Amino acid sequence: MFRTRFAPSPTGYMHIGNLRTALYAYLIAKQAGGTFILRIEDTDQSRNVPESVQAIYNGLHLAGIEYDEGPDKDGGYGPYVQSQRLPIYKEYALKLIESGDAYYCFDQKEDKPALEVTGERVQGYRDPCRNLTPAEVQAKFDEGIVPVIRQRIPDSGVSSYYDHVYGEITIDNDQLDDQVLLKSDGFPTYNFANVVDDHLMAITHVIRGQEYLTSTPKYNLLYQAFGWERPEYIHLPHIIKEDGSKMSKRKGDPSFEDLVKMGYLPEAVVNYVALLGWNPGDEREYFLLPGLIQAFDMNRINKSNAAFSFDKLRWLNGEHIRALSPEEFHKRALPFYPAGFDRFDMEQLSALIQVRTENLADIPALVGFFADLPEYDVDLFVHEKSRSTLESSKRVLQGVQPLFEGIEGWSNETLFDVLKSFSKEQGLKVGTVMWPIRTALSGQATSPGGATELAAILGKEETMRRIALGLEKLG
Repeated sequence: MFRTRFAPSPTGYMHIGNLRTALYAYLIAKQAGGTFILRIEDTDQSRNVPESVQAIYNGLHLAGIEYDEGPDKDGGYGPYVQSQRLPIYKEYALKLIESGDAYYCFDQKEDKPALEVTGERVQGYRDPCRNLTPAEVQAKFDEGIVPVIRQRIPDSGVSSYYDHVYGEITIDNDQLDDQVLLKSDGFPTYNFANVVDDHLMAITHVIRGQEYLTSTPKYNLLYQAFGWERPEYIHLPHIIKEDGSKMSKRKGDPSFEDLVKMGYLPEAVVNYVALLGWNPGDEREYFLLPGLIQAFDMNRINKSNAAFSFDKLRWLNGEHIRALSPEEFHKRALPFYPAGFDRFDMEQLSALIQVRTENLADIPALVGFFADLPEYDVDLFVHEKSRSTLESSKRVLQGVQPLFEGIEGWSNETLFDVLKSFSKEQGLKVGTVMWPIRTALSGQATSPGGATELAAILGKEETMRRIALGLEKLG
């Protein structure tokens, strides 16, 4: 059975790269009928942000990605929070000491050292402590020095592995660092904890960013030292901005939750993120999560960096908005309406603007003229296609004034019937009648909905006021 994991560090909100990693891990597991696991990697205590754990839960829920096992869903492989697994890491680090695949290091250099460069060749770091005799090690302990535990990388040979995206990767062992596995405070490094946890949690496929391509040989040497089977690897290309720079929350680039607050539907963002580095092999671009599960193939992930385009996201968001039921769109739209719009029939408003909305944040601009008629130029009444002139517009507005005054059942249907009869009696095209009314009611060259739809929402009194203002402009 496939078992994949999403293992974020609680250091901030879910950024787009994190979302894609979680999504791909979820899709790979679900397509195979497997298990998707959430693990919180909080071993770097200095970078942890307490509220970030909740942000991880919120982000997954918002995306519709449901994990099968996690901190609050024990599947028998817990704990699923690394800070609760410290005795486990110590146990396995000591096993490596016993086997000679790790050593005590007393110089307190816990950070990754800089690689040494010999001529044109990069040489991996080797700490002098790796050569200490057992007696020298004991002497250090007797002095009260608390060591770190470093991995003992072989001085010769190569480490190779296959990645589903990048193919065969081979690195000479002498280019790899003797990395710290267990720090002096008892906390493991990511490089050690992820190997131990992935094995003990029976992870079959590891999905992570391409920045770990060159670290994976070190992890594989740990698997080899323990005699464990290695998982399969899927390293993902970077997501970059259209100018080629890397996306970064610190540089103001939005997180997943930011995008939702900006008016993008969560399912549209998930759909778009799935396409950042993957395609289904045909022309399809619109997907909901069940469709992504069916279509996803990890062997179709592209190794090239993926450029994040707001234009493409906006277009795809519009497709998702138009696919919503009117009821669902209205529910999603409500938080984006300006204050005071509850005096209108907001369900009618939503029905009117849905087809024109590409982003929920567009709503205030789309409906603003309902609250405040903008100042507009009289030339808006002229429209070649509807054969509207200033003279015909004046004639229409003067003619419909008494008709509108006499309407009792004010509705879109009643208004349309009245105007259809009026156009027939006057020998005018329906468009010639509708254009000046729509212009007077909206004050815009374009608007969501036609004349009768706008009038129905504005109500009789406001409609009559705006028609009178239109006649003033027409002299």
